[in-house]
Amino acid sequence: MRGARRGPLPGFGLALGFTLSYLGALVLLPFAALLLRALQLTPARFWELVSTPRTLAAFRLSFGAALTAAAVNLLCGLLVAWVLERYRFPGRRLLDALVDLPFALPTAVAGIALTALWDERGWLGALVAPLGIRVANTPLGVLVALVFIGLPFVVRTVQPVLRGLEPALEEAAASLGASRRQAFARVLLPELRPAALTGFVLAIARGLGEYGSVIFIAGNLPERTEIAPLLIMIRLEEYDLAGATAIAATFLAASLLLLFAVNLLSWRQRRRVGAA
Repeated sequence: MRGARRGPLPGFGLALGFTLSYLGALVLLPFAALLLRALQLTPARFWELVSTPRTLAAFRLSFGAALTAAAVNLLCGLLVAWVLERYRFPGRRLLDALVDLPFALPTAVAGIALTALWDERGWLGALVAPLGIRVANTPLGVLVALVFIGLPFVVRTVQPVLRGLEPALEEAAASLGASRRQAFARVLLPELRPAALTGFVLAIARGLGEYGSVIFIAGNLPERTEIAPLLIMIRLEEYDLAGATAIAATFLAASLLLLFAVNLLSWRQRRRVGAA
């Protein structure tokens, strides 16, 4: 049409084709290669490889630690975002910048730093050791590492929503007789919940795939502190391609199902809030 306006970007067909090709080459093609490799195994052999006690223990630790760390970050991230957006104090900009440190810090460096801090002779580990609490070389160390790398996801998804909520809403609720707890639960929380759940999902996804920051502080003890990504690497180093493929395919499928379930709950929650 001669009078139609042209946008600054190419047409929908060209843009969509480029998007699908790009995602297909970077995302779908590796998944397809993994799936085809896994399909070459017989069901009996596949089950034998993924049902060993060592593999099941690695799955339990990876999923359990990722979910627990994401839950901790959900609560702590909301609090950190609230402090950064609702209060003004000396050093606030520095604290806000430190939230992004896990994004910029190489994961191996983070793992070494956390190990040095939480070892029995480290600054923090020496404080909790007399209480009988060991962090390094225990599942608790895995949890600490995942909390460290997952916190920014919750904070950065909640902050823009908090910034857009006028303090006048809280003042109006208070003027109507609502306590601080009621104002937060009935006025602020419904607005923050979708963003908080999004950060929760992102923290889970990052925790499931984390490798560098975990292997140093975990100690990598089989059936105790060994995560699934590390076990996949071990199988590859042993030239056990079938074992690595079976574990990777199972871990991928379970991760996708978990993320789909959490996203479904988040979508239902946003729909319920929108309908209200």
